[in-house]
Amino acid sequence: MRKKVYVYLLLSGGIYLLSAHTLRKSDVRIDGEPSRPSLEKVFSKINQEVLENSRAYETLTEATQKIGHRLTGSTNGSRAEEYTYNLLKQYGYSDTQYAPFEVESWMRDTVTLAVVPNKSDNFRDVEVVSLAHSPVEAHVQGEIVDVGNGLEGDFAAVKDKLKGKVALVNIGLSAPTKGARNLHRSEKTALAIQHGASGVIMVNLVPGNVLLTGTASVTGKLIPIPSVCISSESGQEIRKWMQAEKNLHALIDMANVSKKIRARNVIATLKGTKYPEEKIIIGGHLDSWDLATGAIDNGIGSFSVLDIARTFKALKIKPKRTIEFVMFMGEEQGLLGSRSLVEDLKKTGQLDNVRYILNLDMTNDPNGLNAFGRSEMMPFLTEIGETIKLVEPAFQNTISNQAGLHSDHQPFMMEGVPVVGMSGHLERNVLDCYHANCDNMKLVNKDQMKNTVRYSAMLLYALANADEIPTRRMDDAKTREFLIAQGLRTPLQIANEWRWKE
Repeated sequence: MRKKVYVYLLLSGGIYLLSAHTLRKSDVRIDGEPSRPSLEKVFSKINQEVLENSRAYETLTEATQKIGHRLTGSTNGSRAEEYTYNLLKQYGYSDTQYAPFEVESWMRDTVTLAVVPNKSDNFRDVEVVSLAHSPVEAHVQGEIVDVGNGLEGDFAAVKDKLKGKVALVNIGLSAPTKGARNLHRSEKTALAIQHGASGVIMVNLVPGNVLLTGTASVTGKLIPIPSVCISSESGQEIRKWMQAEKNLHALIDMANVSKKIRARNVIATLKGTKYPEEKIIIGGHLDSWDLATGAIDNGIGSFSVLDIARTFKALKIKPKRTIEFVMFMGEEQGLLGSRSLVEDLKKTGQLDNVRYILNLDMTNDPNGLNAFGRSEMMPFLTEIGETIKLVEPAFQNTISNQAGLHSDHQPFMMEGVPVVGMSGHLERNVLDCYHANCDNMKLVNKDQMKNTVRYSAMLLYALANADEIPTRRMDDAKTREFLIAQGLRTPLQIANEWRWKE
C-alpha cells in the first residue's frame, strides 16, 4: 500500500500541512516508488534544450527574408500562415489545423496631407501614412484644432470647437502626468468621431521622422472619417505655424482598399494525458503591418510560441492538460482571429474548458510574471517564478497583477477566461519602431528571444501539469466586476465594447 508523506510546519502560530510534492525541488521517492519529475528537473531540461537548440531567431529571420510583412488578407499573410503550418507539422504536430475566418481586409493605397492658412495658397505638403480602417475614399478640408494628448479631458476642453474640424492629436503622452493612462489611437479616434471631427491627424512622438501605422478602429470595421499619422517633426512644425496662423486648415485626400477575404489561424494541439478536456492556450499574433517585416511586432512573440512548441516535442513532454499553440491572424486589424476563436469555442460549448491563455505579444526577455488581476494566482505564480530562479538565477521573478487590453488575450478575458502574462522589456530604440518602417530583424536580440522561449515554456508546463489551478473562468457578473476593478470600463466604453447596461 502506498503511503502519503506529510510535513507539518509551525509558522506564525499556525500549523501548515504541505505535501511532499509541494516541498520537492528534485526527484524524491515515496515508499520506494519514483515520483514524477519535479518542476525543477523539467525546467532544467527545458532550459538546456532551448539554450542549445532553439530555432526561434533562425526561423524568424528566414520568414522575414522569404515572406516579408505578414499583413492579414495579403498574399504575404497567406504565405505566413502556410509557413507556420508546415513548421508545426515538421516539429511533429500531426494535429495541426487551419481555423479559417472571414475578415474585412483593409489595405492602404494613396494618401496626401496638405496644410494651408485659410483663404491662402501657401500650401505645405506633409509626409503622411494612413491609419488602418480609414475610409475607402475621403476628401476632407477643415480647420485644425489641437487636442493635445487626446485624453477624455483634452477632448472635453475643445468640445465646442471640434465639430466639422480636423483634430490634431498626439499618439503618446507629450507630458505624462502621474496616474494618467494613455488611450489607444483607436480610442482617440473614437472620441474625435463622437465630438464631430471630420478627420484626425495623429502625431507620432518618436524623433527621427518615424511614421507609424496601425488601426484607428476599435471594432476592426471602417471608420467614417480619415485618420492619418505624421512624424514628430511635422507635428512640431504644424503647431509652431498654428501659433502664427490662427486659422490653419488641413486637406486630407486618401484612397484605400477594403474587401472581404478569408484568413486562417493556425492551431497545433498537444493532447493532455489526465485532463484532456481542459485546455491551456498559448498564442501570439502572426500578422504584422506592411511598412516593414514586423520582426518585433509580433515576430518575437509568435516565433517564440513556435519554438516553445518545438521544445515540447523535442523533450517528448506529455502534459496533463491539452495545450493549443495558436498563431493568430488579424490582430492588428481588430483582434479578428482571437475573436473568431472565442466565438467558435462558445458555439461548441468549450470555452469553460479553457483554463488559461498565455499571450506573447512583443514579449521579450521576461523578468517576471503577470497575474492579470487574478490575485488568487499570485502564490501559485510566485512559486513557479522561484523555481525558474533555481534553474536560472538571472530571472528576477517580479510578480505584477494588472490586466490590460488591445491584444489577443482580450476576447478571452472579456469572457472571464484567466489570462497570464510574461513581464518583459524592450529597449527604447526598439519601441520607437513600433508599427513603423524600421521594425526589422536588426532590432531582434537572439539571446533575449531565447529567454522568452525558455521562461514561457517553463510557465506553460507548470500550468499544463499542475494538479490544481487556483482559478477558473468567471461568470458574466464577476467578469464585469473584474474589469471595473482593473480600471478597464472607461476604455471599453469608448471602444463600444462594454456590453453591460449601467
